[in-house]
Amino acid sequence: MSSALDSFLDKWRDRWPEWTFVERFVAEGDRARVVAWFALLQEFDNILNATGDTTPQDAKLAWWGEELRSWAAQRSRHPLGRVLEPVRAPWDQLADALPSLIDAREQPADVVQARNALGTYASAVANVEAAVFDETQASRAADAVLTQMLAQRVQDLGAAAVPRVPGDETQWEKQLLAAWPSRVDGPRPRRLYASLARARLQARMKGGEYQPRPVALLWRSWWAARG
Repeated sequence: MSSALDSFLDKWRDRWPEWTFVERFVAEGDRARVVAWFALLQEFDNILNATGDTTPQDAKLAWWGEELRSWAAQRSRHPLGRVLEPVRAPWDQLADALPSLIDAREQPADVVQARNALGTYASAVANVEAAVFDETQASRAADAVLTQMLAQRVQDLGAAAVPRVPGDETQWEKQLLAAWPSRVDGPRPRRLYASLARARLQARMKGGEYQPRPVALLWRSWWAARG
């Protein structure tokens, strides 16, 4: 595995150190691909949640669109592509959805707008995940992807990511949690990832630092992995 690829995978692992405890619920042969996929999504989350002058991020997003289209022909340039491009997935659909992340940076007027702004992208992510993780119910997983993204935006941006209605950060987090079951639809890696992200949102709402106990983490992950 190249050092360039390692650097991208490690960035995701550094943000999600809990994954070390829960990856045992993923088949050993699939673990590198799972982390590569989530590392790619983290790149897009970072672009979505950028602030200030976003010109460099917008250019990077355009580059990623071209890169994803090249994966269909297995001509990747990015290290993550070495792991992901062998999978026959709707990479073009994901590339087509990337420009919607630019408009989605704007503070939404209400809950409906917040979800609609990211709906196309979330559906594309779910469709790719269905191919990457050999899952058939992609449409059911799109909502889990969307809710997790909205929660990540609050974590990264605070009040700036809260819809003007309700406008209150605590109320918005409560709404997100209410729409987020403890075990979501989708392939096992998404269920595990969502479980970790949901636990972080719960800790944030309690006002404390997220410090999961290994036993509780394993129990929660086992429950999520069961499907």
